[in-house]
Amino acid sequence: MRVFLAGASGVIGVRLVPPLVATGHLVAGMTRSPGKVDLLRDLGAEPVVCDVFDLQHLARVVTEFGPDVVLHELTDLPDDAAEIRTLGAANSRMRREGTRNLLTAAGAARTVAQSVAWTLGGDGGEAVWDHEEAVLGAGGVVVRYGQFYGPGTYHPSSLPDGPRIHVDEAARRTVPLLTAPSGVVVLVDE
Repeated sequence: MRVFLAGASGVIGVRLVPPLVATGHLVAGMTRSPGKVDLLRDLGAEPVVCDVFDLQHLARVVTEFGPDVVLHELTDLPDDAAEIRTLGAANSRMRREGTRNLLTAAGAARTVAQSVAWTLGGDGGEAVWDHEEAVLGAGGVVVRYGQFYGPGTYHPSSLPDGPRIHVDEAARRTVPLLTAPSGVVVLVDE
């Protein structure tokens, strides 16, 4: 299967490339950072540098790759969790405009998209709603992850409040969802 992974250099994206490649999928790994090209190539992906907000370029690179599935793992979160409240508008934009652009670029390709398994208030919560409705309206799969913990996350050595899931387990349980029926899947610790 040809998988276009948007957000391939993110905390879960880098964990998704190896099992996707190991199970025989051809993976295009999208990042907006040219400095992540070598990392993605080393993981086994075909690197694609693209900003999801540049719809014309995005549509061209997705069409050229010809994916069977577009795996949407894009976020725009700060490195410091304490800044989420003040910088949340960027992630809300990603959920709205980024998702809309990715769905447009995906065309007939199936879409599997990251979401959250907890309730957000205010505009962040509305953005989650808009994001999930767009994905489900396109016949896609919404994956509601618990809060990630483990190396490279906001919780590298401690357990966050639930719902939660180890980031490596989240990646392992995401790969089979490429062929799941349209709907919502919740991935949290058992």
